[in-house]
Amino acid sequence: MSPNPSPAPRLLVVYNPIAGRRRQRFLSRVLEALERRGASIRLEPTKARGDAEAMAREAAAAGVIDRLVVAGGDGTINEALNGLAGSALPLAVVPLGTANVLARELGIGARASSVAAAALDGIPRPVTLGSVNGRRFSMMAGVGFDAHVVANVSTRLKRALGKAAYAVETLRQLVDFEPRRYVAVLDGVAHEAASVLVCNGRHYGGAFVAAPAARLDLPGFEVVLFLDGGPRATAGYIAALGAGRLATHPRVRIVPAREIVVDGPAGEPAQGDGDIVARLPARFEALPEAAMLVGPA
Repeated sequence: MSPNPSPAPRLLVVYNPIAGRRRQRFLSRVLEALERRGASIRLEPTKARGDAEAMAREAAAAGVIDRLVVAGGDGTINEALNGLAGSALPLAVVPLGTANVLARELGIGARASSVAAAALDGIPRPVTLGSVNGRRFSMMAGVGFDAHVVANVSTRLKRALGKAAYAVETLRQLVDFEPRRYVAVLDGVAHEAASVLVCNGRHYGGAFVAAPAARLDLPGFEVVLFLDGGPRATAGYIAALGAGRLATHPRVRIVPAREIVVDGPAGEPAQGDGDIVARLPARFEALPEAAMLVGPA
């Protein structure tokens, strides 16, 4: 007598239909690979900002799926992670976005078969998330130059150019951005900086490494303090980031911390995972074991 077959894994795939044709074809190949492996799939497209958060919250409350799969960029994943607050439902990633920083951090490959294998066979692991003024983020949050780039980049340009849209806006901000000064209190110790980047993982903006010691499974952040402002200093930071030498730049300080308060001009934007999520003053907190993320087995 043969043993009873294992039930098909139940997946809810939340996807962003705005992704271009090439990314939609990639998603189709991932779904086909999952179906060949016997997964039971329900597809839910997002239609407006906040949909992924609501879908994740409803899925966690219903308890009728084994894994939530988010097919989109870091912003869509960020929404889902906020919707899963307080839940142990595992979240898997199909990278369809502009930079896909979290997918890179988790080691998810670029082939449809490897992405499907990671989503289905990958091991859910507890990870630290960050929060800024109560809004959760997975990889990074920032105040200063990069937050102004995020706040002003054109959505239409992002759809047309992808990551290159951020390069265009960065060049514009190098000309137009007026340097500010911020006070960042890291675990009770005050520091002054021209920009502040709170890193929960190594990667920033794609393949670039901003904070080599940051890891999702550690209970705190690596906080990158950019000591100088202005076009020349900022261009130097960008060049050092591109060369993989930001951590050794003489005008950069990287400080481990679990609680950060950043103050400066009132109403200044704070970005989290590539979207504006708060305004100054901002409080950042590390939330150990706040989510279950699925990475390659």
